Amino acid sequence: MSIQVIEACFIVSKMRGPDTIIVHTMSAMPMISAITPSPLNITSVPLMGGASGIGLGLAIAQPDRKVVVLDGDASLLMEMGGMAQIGDQAPANLIHIVFNNNTQFGGVANLDRPGGSGFDFCAVAKASGYSTASKFSTVPELVEGGPALIGSPGPHFVELEIAKPPKFTRESPQLEFPDMQFERMGAEARAMMDALGVSK
Repeated sequence: MSIQVIEACFIVSKMRGPDTIIVHTMSAMPMISAITPSPLNITSVPLMGGASGIGLGLAIAQPDRKVVVLDGDASLLMEMGGMAQIGDQAPANLIHIVFNNNTQFGGVANLDRPGGSGFDFCAVAKASGYSTASKFSTVPELVEGGPALIGSPGPHFVELEIAKPPKFTRESPQLEFPDMQFERMGAEARAMMDALGVSK
């Protein structure tokens, strides 16, 4: 079995407190924005692979707030060095969740991700120095194990086995992204700075 993106985002929304910052990318973007809108949400698009780095910076700058990163598996592979930095800095308030659907978006199609199902993200997290590394493959596992991470010092790494999206075809092509998708990061950053009382 595997977890649907909407299920994972709904559970995360129930775990978050009013002061929780969420950094999101790829498949989590539309869902988390709809389910739990907040000025404390920020996307990392178009900074491909940058979710973990943004999350680390926010966790260091806001040590009294939980920071939850909703990463993509192919996105994380683009910037694996971010995991080593997180392990080195060891922010206790950071939870790094990767949505692993074994797929990468190639611009015009959903493609199989390099490494396939045999790539062990949790092993990399443990080797990088995360406090914990867990894998959840079903909704009950996430419901049972996820909330405990909020109340314990991290950094925590969580790999979610997410249902594989359909492949785009000539008959069912990828919809064109609106310009807003690539401009929203700046607007969200400004809204977050206002919410945090940070001067521009």
